[in-house]
Amino acid sequence: MSISNTDKQIILGLANKIFNHGLSVPAIFFLEMVKYLSFFGSQLLIFFGPIITVFIPSESFYKVAELLEDRKNIELLLNEIERLESINKINE
Repeated sequence: MSISNTDKQIILGLANKIFNHGLSVPAIFFLEMVKYLSFFGSQLLIFFGPIITVFIPSESFYKVAELLEDRKNIELLLNEIERLESINKINE
């Protein structure tokens, strides 16, 4: 299954938000630990969706939950976070 450009932009935007908030290292550790349980994790996000969407827009939340079902998308997210971190280290 190929990822659309729109979906790729959503994942890259999520990686940017994680990086900008300084959560790269915890996110990488967490994603590496749970990437083999990606389907279960995305279903857990959907389960908690009614509570979480009180604080964030529901459309984007459910789209991210759907994208994180696929392990390849988690790998894309990890690679983008690591790329942003390496660019930041080069610029320091």
